[in-house]
Amino acid sequence: MQILVFLAALLLSAIFTRLVRDYAIRHRWASLPASDRHIHTRPIPRLGGVAIFLTLWCIALLAHWVPEHFGMREFPLSQLTFRILGPATIIFFLGLIDDFCELSAYIKFSVQALAAVLLYYNGIGISQLTILAGHPHLGWLVGLPLTILWVLWITNAFNLIDGLDGLAAGSALLSTLVSCVVAMVGHNEVVLILTLALAGAISGFLRYNFNPASIFLGDCGSLLIGFLISAIAIAGSHKSPTMVAVAIPIVSLGLPILDVAVAVIRRFLSYKRLFAPDREHIHHKLLGRGISHRQTVLVLYSVSACFCLFSLLLLNPGGAALAAVLLVVGIGVLIGVQQLRYHEFLELGRVANRALNQRHAIANGVRVRRAADSLESCSNLQEFCRILRECLEPIGFDGFGLYLSTGLPAKAELSPFKMVSKSKVQYFWAELPTVAAANWSLTFSLTKRNGKSLGGFTFYRKNTVSPLWMDLDVFTTTGFSSAVAVCVENIQNAWASRGYASPSQFEVQARSQHEFTMRQKPGRPNEHGPKYAEFSELAFRCTESSLDDCFEVDGAWLSQRRRDLRLIGAKSGHRRAQWAQGHVRQPDSLNLPTGARRPIGHFRPRIDGRLEQAGSH
Repeated sequence: MQILVFLAALLLSAIFTRLVRDYAIRHRWASLPASDRHIHTRPIPRLGGVAIFLTLWCIALLAHWVPEHFGMREFPLSQLTFRILGPATIIFFLGLIDDFCELSAYIKFSVQALAAVLLYYNGIGISQLTILAGHPHLGWLVGLPLTILWVLWITNAFNLIDGLDGLAAGSALLSTLVSCVVAMVGHNEVVLILTLALAGAISGFLRYNFNPASIFLGDCGSLLIGFLISAIAIAGSHKSPTMVAVAIPIVSLGLPILDVAVAVIRRFLSYKRLFAPDREHIHHKLLGRGISHRQTVLVLYSVSACFCLFSLLLLNPGGAALAAVLLVVGIGVLIGVQQLRYHEFLELGRVANRALNQRHAIANGVRVRRAADSLESCSNLQEFCRILRECLEPIGFDGFGLYLSTGLPAKAELSPFKMVSKSKVQYFWAELPTVAAANWSLTFSLTKRNGKSLGGFTFYRKNTVSPLWMDLDVFTTTGFSSAVAVCVENIQNAWASRGYASPSQFEVQARSQHEFTMRQKPGRPNEHGPKYAEFSELAFRCTESSLDDCFEVDGAWLSQRRRDLRLIGAKSGHRRAQWAQGHVRQPDSLNLPTGARRPIGHFRPRIDGRLEQAGSH
């Protein structure tokens, strides 16, 4: 006759749900799609929990007044009311208030913890861990925190998965049916009546909540259902075998437990607030893969049903059965989470893989440090390439490039480099037909000992399949970039000692203390386009300053346009300056003796005073 409890609850719930829905619509108590997390597109009432709450209390009163019609001689209402439904009422009103005026997460957690404490002191709490040898009794210092943790976890789990029509209600119905079976096996009549009433109430409500839903559970419903299921799981475990008491509730509630665990872990890994809502729950990920709303709900029903079936296998307790069930469930969870492709877990897997291969990263870091030591004393281009190849090739790079802001000497031997432009060379030890064949590159700037720009250094890498076992900042934090700059500067000095000049277009000659000449080199046409006037020589006289404060130009060139002399922005990144009947102030000076001649690519202007054009040819 106990089936009458289920049928009566189903009928009452269907009636109450329809009445609550119509009443809420008349009074415009409906939820609007206010954020991107909301799936619905029209206003829908969120007071479905009211119907479930009223149904449960009606069944409790009927069971108390006419217990013989429910297959019992008597039904102690006070026990059911004050031990389970009493704290559940607190949770219901908490959710109801939250449905009308949104409460903070801290207030909701505090009230839920208070209800869990009441549940514990009503005799429904975790008092022993049956998986431990001897089944030791836990004092309240351990049992109370465990009870609070369990209640908070399950209560909020159903609140979190209540994002699709019928999802939370359907999953709760399957878990409640498992609790019914456990209560029957344990001959726990009070828990059995409550679980049958809850299953019937959810079934009657699900008629209006399945897609397309005309009413939602709301926080008053999802929190109430979650709290009741957590309390029923604890109450049902008191008269059940040891494995049943521990494993069945956890496995049967696998879907909501998994969703909460995934949400907490991924928010922690991505440095987000743990209580902040988002669109990254399991049902959101399935929707994002193109599955329809109804199909997503049905898929998750199937997942929840599998968890429940596996939990029922534990009714026949045994170590082998428990191990097999937990193994299958664990493998299924890992595969499922992997298929959802959460960015946080993919990155966690990458970091874990890197940790397992940390020995390779250490070895590559050692190579970079040794290369930096060798480059400090290197002044030969071939030796420079050999050191870098021995360092970079085992790491996984395919080549490197070098850019010099002052340009490359025309007659210098650059092998094994390949000249790309007048200021850039590249060296590849792998077969790369073009630079574009490299999938990515990494460039850092080179600086001279005096702090001025020297150029840039670039790594090239084609392979993106195998990981690069190293931290890229090792190139800058270990002195590697400084060592490369010192080596390149030493090579430039070696070129200068052999008489190799930089490929500057102009040269400077001092005529006297106050006069100097800028002359275009013979046989070097203006390489910067026709808009810069061609000239062979410009003579200038400085009226207010001597050539001891003259200039230094780094990779720049001169032009004459509209009778103004301009220093076009230096390639090394220096600030642009302009010579045009005014004053030019620059930070550096260089003593230029009378009669000295040096390429203008080595100088930069610093003339304080007025420049007068003395003549041009």
